[in-house]
Amino acid sequence: MAVAVVHSRALSGVDAPRVTVEVHLAGGLPAVHLVGLPETEVREARDRVRAALQNAQFEFPARRITVNLAPADLPKESGRFDLPIALGILAATGQIPASALAQYEFAGELALTGELRAIRGALAMVLSARRDGRAFVLPAASAAEAALVRDATVHPAASLLEVCAHLTGHTLLPVLTRQPPGDSIADPDLIDVRGQARAKRALEVAAAGSHSILMIGPPGTGKSMLAQRLPGLLPPLSEDEALESAALQSLTGRFSPDNWGRRAFRAPHHTASAVALVGGGSDPRPGEISLAHHGVLFLDELPEWDRRVLEVLREPIESGRIHISRATRQATFPARFQFVAAMNPCPCGYLGHTSGRCRCTPDQVARYRARISGPLLDRIDLQIEVPSLAADALPGPRRAAVSGETSAAVRERVAEARRRQHRRQTKANAWLDVKEVERWCVPNPDGDALLKSAFARLALSARAYHRILKVARTIADLADSDALAGAHVAEAIGYRRFDRIA
Repeated sequence: MAVAVVHSRALSGVDAPRVTVEVHLAGGLPAVHLVGLPETEVREARDRVRAALQNAQFEFPARRITVNLAPADLPKESGRFDLPIALGILAATGQIPASALAQYEFAGELALTGELRAIRGALAMVLSARRDGRAFVLPAASAAEAALVRDATVHPAASLLEVCAHLTGHTLLPVLTRQPPGDSIADPDLIDVRGQARAKRALEVAAAGSHSILMIGPPGTGKSMLAQRLPGLLPPLSEDEALESAALQSLTGRFSPDNWGRRAFRAPHHTASAVALVGGGSDPRPGEISLAHHGVLFLDELPEWDRRVLEVLREPIESGRIHISRATRQATFPARFQFVAAMNPCPCGYLGHTSGRCRCTPDQVARYRARISGPLLDRIDLQIEVPSLAADALPGPRRAAVSGETSAAVRERVAEARRRQHRRQTKANAWLDVKEVERWCVPNPDGDALLKSAFARLALSARAYHRILKVARTIADLADSDALAGAHVAEAIGYRRFDRIA
């Protein structure tokens, strides 16, 4: 047979469009031509495939070989096409039956010895292949994450020879079954944070409504500890949410099946670039905000971040997605993360500290706080103070046992509040649009009068007005109340204390 067709997948953002690998043999001087917009890694497959076939004791044809990767307008990257190209050559030369290829999709990078190496994006590819009803043959190192897709048929293979033995019916590859998740790594517990009752309450409200939160306080008051404990307060991921999160992690090649079902917690350093935060590159890949999808993105020392980097967060905080455009590529990644930030009150960090050690001038404090733009601050639902602790709140050998609630107790209330929201509006309160706010977040007369007074006195924006209503709705849900009372609105207004900080 002079022509063989093999099915595979490319990656385009979070999607995995189907790629048809067509191999044609013709007369003429021996050569291998790759067409179909291959990038450098794909063009180098000519040498890897030739060496792998020869070392596996197959015949490499001394003919003119044309490999077409269709569709032609879709860029092809990475070594994932090594295996389908090799199988296409073998089928075109009659060394394996071409009829066996139709029911499978293949992806894998070949070593020169014929062994298969891991690829990135295996889970995303299998998600798409499942919809087409084909089984997927993958390197053994990538098959475990792909098997997490329910009802998908995944065959792990260690080498090209094993794949060929399966296609010829000599030795069938096993079907990798979905393994139940093992014992998950315990998240840090809220009970470890001493004192800070008001901050803990704000964290519970943030978790219950998926609200963003900014914590302001001197060093060592527990801001980072509180942020690290937020994932443990969130309800468990649904299967669809876990698949979305895992597929994004898989695109980076760093997903581990041990993390299946865990809320992501991403805490990039303040020197990170805008591309690192939102994603990008000539071949767009997800950034930190997408890797935190359905999880938590924590930015410490917020004023130390480059202001231009922070401004790129404004769109995804509002919309829950990020659209990346390059000269030849466009990609949209989901980014429905919960934003948590922390900052000091002044350059030295000790403004308002009981020690009185702060010597910052008002101008220095104003310039420091002005590093955070008003539009970004306006999008943060809760802004709270995390004050310094009194000495008797710290642990000691003669002090009483630790008091306070565990993360499990708070998580139960958060989960019940989330269930109320999903029964009412099918989404968390933080993601309500303007029309939904007007429908579901209507305060009673006392709450309405209080909110209008605060709107005038604090010079709030319309966005802040709606965000206060959404936070008040979450507080009412935690209280198991259908009505939006004045007490709920008053507490929500209290969380906008630093609204005009910039």
